[in-house]
Amino acid sequence: MMDIKKVVLAYSGGLDTSVIVKWLQDKYGCEVITYTADLGQNEDLEPIKEKALKVGATKAYIEDVREEFLKDYVMKAFKFGALYEGKYPLATALGRPLITKKMIEIAKKENADAIAHGSTGKGNDQVRFDVSAVALKPDIKVLAPVREWELKSRDEEIEYAKKHNIPVPVTKEKPYSIDRNIWGLSIEAGPLEDPFFEPPEDIYSLTVSPKEAPDEPEYITIDFEEGMPVAINSQRMGLVELVEKANEIAGRHGVGRIDMIENRLVGIKSREIYEAPAAVLLLEAKRSLDELILDRESLHLKDQLAQKYAELVYYGYWFSETREALDAFADVLNKRATGTVKVKLYKGTATAVARKSDYALYSKQLATYDPTDTFNHKYGEAFCYIWGLPLKVLGQIRK
Repeated sequence: MMDIKKVVLAYSGGLDTSVIVKWLQDKYGCEVITYTADLGQNEDLEPIKEKALKVGATKAYIEDVREEFLKDYVMKAFKFGALYEGKYPLATALGRPLITKKMIEIAKKENADAIAHGSTGKGNDQVRFDVSAVALKPDIKVLAPVREWELKSRDEEIEYAKKHNIPVPVTKEKPYSIDRNIWGLSIEAGPLEDPFFEPPEDIYSLTVSPKEAPDEPEYITIDFEEGMPVAINSQRMGLVELVEKANEIAGRHGVGRIDMIENRLVGIKSREIYEAPAAVLLLEAKRSLDELILDRESLHLKDQLAQKYAELVYYGYWFSETREALDAFADVLNKRATGTVKVKLYKGTATAVARKSDYALYSKQLATYDPTDTFNHKYGEAFCYIWGLPLKVLGQIRK
């Protein structure tokens, strides 16, 4: 058995991490220090601190990192329009490297031997925590009790918690696993593990049912400066306030529900439900602006690299040079990403319907077919001849 005297645990106050505090103490006889990051869970974290101390932690750190999360993590992926498998805005995946970074800082400060997390052996988060930790501190030990303990199901964990008087916010009747931050919410487990099961309405908390959304559409404008959203309806605000506002507006129109069969990093498929009102709204607006200001080759290459960027985040490679290099690419393309996009919100959809920018590459004089057209149509014949020449030669050989 490893000689572990002090552990920093990523602590949410949920079922797994609540049980882990006691389990670590029993297995290693070690001191447990908890760390809880306020990523915009929209809950009072003081009771979580009290719970951590109550179940045996010697210290409980709580830190508001919403601004840092949005500015240094979310917005980097946002500039690419990165979506894993074309759907997932990476809310949870983007939060893990930041949490790990903070835990490593505390481990150094407290002279801890290890950090610990509550991820399972077939989940994605185990990789994100483990890989991020060793990237930042190669000699750190990383513990994941759920991968090795004797508790084989969530029901057994609940019984363990009851036996040791550990309060947990989950019941056998609603055994959903929920992770929330300001950029989105994920829901899994329980009956949702049946891919043919339609999610019940009561699992959603950030969005109203599209059926119950307003019968009239709402139009809002999003202002961008160098790829960053800075204002809603011409009202400038900080990132945290802006994303919270976007969540509220889009959520009341039922925008942001995602139901997908996702390919996990470990090679299995899982059914995931996400709510991400602000992400869906803002990404729709940003995509519309990019179409307006980027040339064809830049836009197409950005789309290709966005997929790679999303994979790097999803796979836990945030602290890689590849991700840093891609950030430099995105920064160049976003230098001119300044403008305004109007979005229509209606019954679960967010659709960009108008956009403008001083840096637009769109020219009405070139695009129009009315008398103001400045495009010389005679050049089209020569262009088609040169463009099709390789295929013409190939056709002759085939014939």
